[in-house]
Amino acid sequence: MTSSPTHAPPAPPQRPVLREPAFLRLWSGTTASGLATWALPFVLGLAVLQRDLSATGLGLVLAARTGGFLLAVAVGGVLADRHSRRAVVLWSGLAAAAAAPLLAAGLGRSTALMAAAAVLAGAGQGACRPAFQALTAETVDPDRRQQANAAMTFSVRVSALLGPSLATMLAAFFDSSALLLGIGALWLIAALAPGRGAPRDSVETPQRASLLGEFMEGVREARRHPWFLAGLAALTAVIATGYSATGVALPLISRDRYDTGVVLAAATTAYTLGALGGALLIARWRPRSQGWAALAGLAAYGFAPLALMLPVHPAVVVAAYAVAGVGIELFNVPWFTATQREVAPDKLARVSSLDFLLSYGLAPVGLAVIAPAIGAFGTGPVLAVCAATCFLAPLAAGTVRTARHFSRGTGEAAVS
Repeated sequence: MTSSPTHAPPAPPQRPVLREPAFLRLWSGTTASGLATWALPFVLGLAVLQRDLSATGLGLVLAARTGGFLLAVAVGGVLADRHSRRAVVLWSGLAAAAAAPLLAAGLGRSTALMAAAAVLAGAGQGACRPAFQALTAETVDPDRRQQANAAMTFSVRVSALLGPSLATMLAAFFDSSALLLGIGALWLIAALAPGRGAPRDSVETPQRASLLGEFMEGVREARRHPWFLAGLAALTAVIATGYSATGVALPLISRDRYDTGVVLAAATTAYTLGALGGALLIARWRPRSQGWAALAGLAAYGFAPLALMLPVHPAVVVAAYAVAGVGIELFNVPWFTATQREVAPDKLARVSSLDFLLSYGLAPVGLAVIAPAIGAFGTGPVLAVCAATCFLAPLAAGTVRTARHFSRGTGEAAVS
């Protein structure tokens, strides 16, 4: 007589990560940094309207912040792998917080002081990005990292939506200097709120390589993962073309074709709302071929320049941007989760810094090129190239052998 099969009891439902105090503190810090990051350009724009800053000065200060970000993001990745990720978040947040009163002091007095402070602010922002990414992997167990990354990217999109709105609303009660100090307070929260992650094996060595040498170790680690290199190349291409179309062509199309700024406002809002919806969806969805699904989401950005290229109803443009927003988060969350899972823990921050350095660091190049290209070749051909790039770059990345699951492993292990 054979015994009846026994069945293991169902696994208890996972506790939502936002109910975990350690992750909630980390999430609060990243949300505060996101609000501060998105609010600063709008506060400086308000300063231009109040004649405390010239338009030329605004461009110089924002360029200085971008320069500080690019310089610090690579260094921050090395330091976050070399030392405590929590310490890097602390000191980078404090640096950005210290820049706020310097910006306020230079407002209306010294553009040079504001530019120097903006470099410091950008450096703090850049250094904390890879540290936050690595600290998430230390704080959250592997089974819940996709949920955690979805919560993180949700806060980024909410910050993008609320940061400028809150800055504009508060401008009715406070001047630009006070708002800049408020941004500094947000950076203090970002610096102080996160707790320590799980203990790591010591990475101290008697004799270290230079900062460049250690960064190159991160590059070599990235090269061990063909899916990462292919995905990063696709992401960089999409941001440099699709994002540039949003930044340059969308305002022109809204003005010249539709004779209103409503299309611009509606499309950018639809993109953010779509991204929020995408983050909620991917928090629970586990596609079997997660890499291919993520790259398909990235390719959806191509609908944005495609809609701008065609003589369609404004609602189609708005819908295309909503689809692009959903798609970008269907890519982002599995991308971050796979990076945290697959990359060697002691090199995770450096690989993350390479990600930010190339994908977002090259975006200004696309913005600088697309306007002259439109002037030389016309809006239609340039948008056609942007749309084709957005569709084809992820498709090409998907042909890489390890791209299907964003993993060097195969089969079910890559899906678990």
